[in-house]
Amino acid sequence: MLAVATGDEGMSVGTGSELLGGCIVDVPGISLGHHTLSSRPTGCSVILCGKGAVAGVDVRGAAPGTRETDLLDPSNYIEQVHAVLLSGGSAYGLAAATGVVRYLEERGTGFPIGAGVVPIVPAAVLMDLGVGDFSIRPDAEAGYQACLKATREPSSEGNVGAGAGASVGKFFGPAFAMKGGLGTASWTLPGTDIVVGAVVAVNAVGDVYDPRSSSILAGARAEGGSGFRDTVAALMGGHGLTSPAGANTTIGVIATNAPFNKAQLRKIAQLAHDGFARAINPVHTMYDGDTIFALSTGKSTHHAADVTVIGTVAAQVMAHAIARAVMQAESLPQYDLPAWRDYAGSAPG
Repeated sequence: MLAVATGDEGMSVGTGSELLGGCIVDVPGISLGHHTLSSRPTGCSVILCGKGAVAGVDVRGAAPGTRETDLLDPSNYIEQVHAVLLSGGSAYGLAAATGVVRYLEERGTGFPIGAGVVPIVPAAVLMDLGVGDFSIRPDAEAGYQACLKATREPSSEGNVGAGAGASVGKFFGPAFAMKGGLGTASWTLPGTDIVVGAVVAVNAVGDVYDPRSSSILAGARAEGGSGFRDTVAALMGGHGLTSPAGANTTIGVIATNAPFNKAQLRKIAQLAHDGFARAINPVHTMYDGDTIFALSTGKSTHHAADVTVIGTVAAQVMAHAIARAVMQAESLPQYDLPAWRDYAGSAPG
C-alpha cells in the first residue's frame, strides 16, 4: 500500500508518483474470485460478503444491465446482500449470478425463509460480446467457479474475470479501441482500522486517464495507431457526431468495514462515481451502463465514520483502481486491442 506522506503540506493520499496498491480483500469480511473463460476473452468476478453486508448502489450510465438493484433502495425491506457479481456477456452474463446463488445456498448463506435460505446477489454486467464469439458468455457455472476461486489473498488484475474482454476508447469505433481490464486498490485511514477498497471492470466508451497526472493512459487511438485521438478534444472540435456502438460500461464495487446503513451506502456509491469521472472521460454516457455498488461489513471498531470522508476516499481509491485496470491489462492482438503496456512498456508495481 502507498505510504502516507505527512509534513507541513499535510497528508497526500494517492496524489504522489505511485498508484495506490492493495486490494478490495484488505477489507475485513470480503473475498474476491474470478472465472475467466478459455474459449474467448470474457468472464466474471464475484465479491463474497461472508454472512452478509449492508449494500447500496448508484447507477449513472444510461444503458445498464443489472440484477437486484431495486432491493438496495433504502425504502425497501432487505438489509444485507451475500455477494455481488460483476460479469461480461451483457444481459446474458446475468445468468452467472444463478451460480453464485447456488454456491451460497449450498453453504446455508442467505436470507432465511422457512427451512431454507435465499441468497441475495446483486449483479451488473458489461458488454464485451464484440470480442470473439458472440455466443460464448459467462453462465451459471462460471459464477459458481468464480465463487470456488474466491479468496482473501491479493487478486490478479488486467485480463481476468469481468475484465477479460473489456476495452476502452470506443467512441470512434472498435478499430481505434484499446484493452481495458479489471483493477483493484485499497486504502487504510491512518490511525484507524477503517479500510476502503475498490474493484472495477473498465469497459468504457471514453478514454482512461491517470488520476495522478490527468494524462491519457488508454483510449481512442489516433489514425495510424500512434498516440491518442483524445475523445473529448475531438468532440469539442465537432468530430464524432455519429452515435458509437453500445459495447461499453464500467462496473465496480466499493467495500469498507466502517458501519453504514443502506441510505449512507447509496451516498458513498454516488461519491465514488467521482472516481469514475477523474479517470474516465467521457463517462456516464448514453452508451455506458456505469454502476457502482457500495458494501459495509461493519467490522471496524470505529462506529462514527463520516459518509463524506469515506465517500471521498472511495472516489480516490476507485480512480486508482481504474488506472490499474488498464495498466495491468495485456494486449489481445487477434482482436486488434493493444494495451497500455504496448505504449509504455511496463506495468505498475
